[in-house]
Amino acid sequence: MDLFTTPLLTARETACHLQLPLSTLNGWLAEGRGSPALVHEVAPAPGDPRVRGWPRVPFVGVVEAYVLRSLRDLGLSKATIRAAATQVRAEFGTRHALASRRIASDGVEIFVRYCDGLATVRGQQRPIRTVVDDHLRFIAWNDDGWPRRLRLRQYGTAAPVVIDPRFGWGEPVLEATKTPVAAVLVLRRAGEPAEVVAAEFGLTRDTVDQICRAAPAA
Repeated sequence: MDLFTTPLLTARETACHLQLPLSTLNGWLAEGRGSPALVHEVAPAPGDPRVRGWPRVPFVGVVEAYVLRSLRDLGLSKATIRAAATQVRAEFGTRHALASRRIASDGVEIFVRYCDGLATVRGQQRPIRTVVDDHLRFIAWNDDGWPRRLRLRQYGTAAPVVIDPRFGWGEPVLEATKTPVAAVLVLRRAGEPAEVVAAEFGLTRDTVDQICRAAPAA
């Protein structure tokens, strides 16, 4: 699977997993059709019979959307992010300014230079570098500098859940066992007791309960 060109998730699935409004993500994807994209999509070839709702976000696009959302959560304007991303692209020679491992090292300093160096988080100001590092720790990187998997922070640390294109075709899975989150939810929402679901997948009841609490409503 190619991280850049293989459609992995639909826009709706991506928005759901990243806890983003679908309209916001669609806006980010559409921006790339007329200017350098911050979040990339895979456009269908001319004459492609695919219809609305088919996968169009590659894994690199999922990570870009996650990083962009994190930067917006810090209060950085789109203009600031775009200006910094333009410099990242120029300095590092990559179209994917928000998904390169360089953004987790040298690239963050570029963003710091484009703002006042502080972010307001929960009413307190903290250094941008510290806050961005806290967001980027949810991304695991390959040796080639591109993302390998993204941990979904809403599921917490007791039952880490990841999007990893090597497993489940991009659907969230438990990091340790690669159990699809959807499989756990199907049984639990069908009325199976948590203990039965846990035994079915070799999990603890606490893990099943945490997944069900964090997962979006059906």
